[in-house]
Amino acid sequence: MNRDAILFHLREAKKELDRTIVEIEKSKSYEIGDFCPAMSHLYHHLNTAWNGKDTPAKEYALSSRLKFHDWRKFPPNDDLLLF
Repeated sequence: MNRDAILFHLREAKKELDRTIVEIEKSKSYEIGDFCPAMSHLYHHLNTAWNGKDTPAKEYALSSRLKFHDWRKFPPNDDLLLF
């Protein structure tokens, strides 16, 4: 398990989630146009933490853009045990 990569992405996801919550609470003008990019950013980090979790640190650091793009995808239900 690549703890450093997982922790990086979970911390980034937490920052985005915290920021989004504050923005929604404070701003009466917060709309779907603000929400969609925020959630996209949040899911990018959550998905990358999950999908890249078993990639060794050295390989992770040298990964191609294609592999990184694959890590960003939402995991299949079977991986997350969603029913």
